[in-house]
Amino acid sequence: MSRQIFLDTETTGLSPDTGDRIVEIGCVEMVNRRLTGRHLHFYINPERPNSEDAVRVHGLTDEFLSDKPTFAALVEEILDYCRGAEVIIHNAAFDIGFLDAELSRCGKGKFREHISGVIDTLLMAREMFPGKSNNLDALCRRLEVDNSHRTLHGALMDAELLAEVYINMTRGQDALLIDSDGADSGEGGVSDIAAVDFSAFQLPVVGPTEEEAAAFEKALQDIDKASGGKTVWKSLEAVL
Repeated sequence: MSRQIFLDTETTGLSPDTGDRIVEIGCVEMVNRRLTGRHLHFYINPERPNSEDAVRVHGLTDEFLSDKPTFAALVEEILDYCRGAEVIIHNAAFDIGFLDAELSRCGKGKFREHISGVIDTLLMAREMFPGKSNNLDALCRRLEVDNSHRTLHGALMDAELLAEVYINMTRGQDALLIDSDGADSGEGGVSDIAAVDFSAFQLPVVGPTEEEAAAFEKALQDIDKASGGKTVWKSLEAVL
């Protein structure tokens, strides 16, 4: 079973090294490339004020967060949900830096110690679309994922969008290897398909009309003239 978790966080600022904290975490589960609908989502009391810039991004005010549980109160549930899964994050270094800082405060080690691995979709996008904008909004537009309801950043909403973006980014990887019902394929990962003897088919040969043949000949003459008589087929005709 392939279990993947799409994860996003919102924070009080940009740097856990200066004491910024997580204020929201959202996770979306996918098993065998199928979204299960089993989400995890918490607003978190950061035990410190938000920066004004952060509030403009996510809209989560200090007043709103004041009665929410702390990360320490939620840490076991978060780790239980993510444990053993491959976690997919857009700009993973940012979120993992904050998660590591929160886990360190709780004596829980590093985030990667609890999961099977991390995929950074920002790095994937930079390889697929070099030189282009690869933030989540840009990828949604490029991959035709509807993000019209995204007016503010929200961890769960962004995790859901990231799941759709990732599915579209990787759709071609196994398009020939999955059955319509998701069942396992035959030995070697390829379904058993009966061989077809194409020699039994009588395929018609359709020739060009006189107009098509004349137009083709004129196109060849134009190319030969433009090349100064150096076209390859002329030398082949001489040999033949």
